Amino acid sequence: MSLMPKRVKYRKSQRGRIRGNATSGNYVAFGDYGIQAMEPGWLTAQQLEACRVVLSRSLGNEGRYWCRVFPHKSVTAIAAETRMGKGKGEIEYWAVVIKPGTVLFEVAGIPETAAREAFRLQSGKLPFRMKFLQRRAEF
Repeated sequence: MSLMPKRVKYRKSQRGRIRGNATSGNYVAFGDYGIQAMEPGWLTAQQLEACRVVLSRSLGNEGRYWCRVFPHKSVTAIAAETRMGKGKGEIEYWAVVIKPGTVLFEVAGIPETAAREAFRLQSGKLPFRMKFLQRRAEF
């Protein structure tokens, strides 16, 4: 089942623009390794679920993973070749707004080669270029 919010203040949202880089959620905070977006875009709840399934299957019983994003944005659609008027349309799916630098998933408790392979399989399900990250040294 795809992710969606329990309740939202406004049912329908405007499209908006994705400007700048991610200022929060842009480093590995929980695990040892992470996967970071290099391009802006929308990630649908279905794509996010596909990534989660790939990651959980590749990890098996070893290690642990964290999903760092959640689909808060509602995306509406009207049927093709519909005349003007009649409103905005119903919610088609939920999406995550991804800025460049956002960390999507993190893993811990597995070797680096296994983490790289899991993220390689996962990046095939994602609509933008990704980058493998390691946890930075504590200051």
